[in-house]
Order: sequence, then C-alpha cells, then structure tokens
Amino acid sequence: MGTEAFTTERLSGKVAIITGGASGIGASAVKLFQENGATVIIADIQDQLGQALACKLGKKVSYIHCNISDEDDVRNLLDKVVAEHGKLDIMFNNAGIIDRPFGSILDTQKSDLEQLLAVNVVGSFLGAKHAARVMINQRRGCILFTASASTAIAGLGTPAYTVTKNGIVGLARTLAAELGEYGVRVNCISPFGVLTGIAGPIDEGDIPRMEERVSAMGNLKGHVLKPEGVAQAAMYLASDDADYVSGLNLVVDGGYSVVNPTMMKAMSSKET
Repeated sequence: MGTEAFTTERLSGKVAIITGGASGIGASAVKLFQENGATVIIADIQDQLGQALACKLGKKVSYIHCNISDEDDVRNLLDKVVAEHGKLDIMFNNAGIIDRPFGSILDTQKSDLEQLLAVNVVGSFLGAKHAARVMINQRRGCILFTASASTAIAGLGTPAYTVTKNGIVGLARTLAAELGEYGVRVNCISPFGVLTGIAGPIDEGDIPRMEERVSAMGNLKGHVLKPEGVAQAAMYLASDDADYVSGLNLVVDGGYSVVNPTMMKAMSSKET
C-alpha cells in the first residue's frame, strides 16, 4: 500500500467555476467545493454578496463579475480563469431566475419568457460553450447544470420557467453525446422546491414555516431539501466518484416525481 495520507477532499486539485455562486444553491456549492479541496471561482452579478463570500471563505475562493447572458462576459471569465489557473475542471452552470411561483400561460408576458430564456437557457448555453472550448483541448472536464424537478413532473413551475428548465436538460443530453468523444462529462441536477431567496428576500423567521409547507407537499416525510443537499448532489457529479456518469438528469425530489399521491391516498383510505 502507498504511503499517501488519506484525504476526504473529493475535489482536491480541481478548478471550478460556479455561476450564481454568490447566494442560494450556488453559495452552498462554493463552500462545499472549497471544503473538498477545489479552487473555486464565484461568477455572479451580485458583486457585494460575491465578494463578501470570497473574503469570508478566503483561501482558494475568488469572485469575478459575470453576466451569463453576455457572451463577452462569459468568454472573458473563462479566459481569465484558464490564464490564472492553467485549466478548468468543473463548470457548474447554476445561475438562474424564476418569473413567479405559479401562473397560467394566459397571463405570461412575452417579455417574462424572453428574460427567462436569456438567463436560464442562453446563460447556460454560453457557459457550456466556453467551458467546452477549454475542456475539449484538455480532453477532460465536467459540465453541470441546475435544472428543476419540473423537468420530471408537470405542475411544479410556470409554463415559461418549465420551458427553460427542460431546455437545459435537452442541452445537457446533447452535449453529453457531443463531448463524450473528448472525455468531457455533462450532467444536470433537478431539485424539488428549495428556499433560496431566488423569488425575493425571505424573512429569516419565516424560513422554518415555509420549509415545513414545502416538505408537507413532498413525498419523503421528515426531510427538508436545503441548498446544501443540492450542493452535495453537485459535488458527487463533479467528483471522480462519478467519472463514468454522463447525460444524467439527477432528480433530487425525495421520490416526488415517481409517486402517484392520489393512488397512494386512495389505497391508504381503503386500508383504514
């Protein structure tokens, strides 16, 4: 046996970019990736939050302003990271927006759809495009996306939001096929409802009550999906533990999308 010291740093030596890394799921992933040995670049438009998180975490974490819907910003981000670190191992296209929690196609404005497409789909596309530019030359790398459990079951998001998240899953599958030739893996994480503040500021005192409501709607009772849980899924897919996993849409929903609650309730009522 070798004499190397045992390490639990699953991302040791890797360089990762996390878009939308200043808050929510992205910030949780930044912390977890750094704890597991990665050099992490936070890419976001929330400059104050991003810089504060980088300063708080310190070693091996930095912040770069990047509007993911602007190709020049994305190109410059990738060029700067590669110039400084010599490589890119992980591109986590996590940044995204929502229009509103619920709503009909009839009251969806064209401008709302266009804004969602510009950030969620175009932003993810550009991040993947310029990451692929780097990773093809390296002949290795991992591209990740944050999608949504609305890609697995209808009714969890608005029509416009659901269109964009399904577009991301389609993009990930297409890129898994295209980039596999170069040893580049491409996957998605699709979480159930997570309280992140993406829809606006959340009063800290309201969080337990809101989490309880979301959990009550879910299938896996006694569990609450938090940003840290989604970050754990991302770390698995980014790590060498998943070195033969590509083209996967990892749905993190506690089994919600594979259960027919009406049937389950009917069966339960008959038994009682």
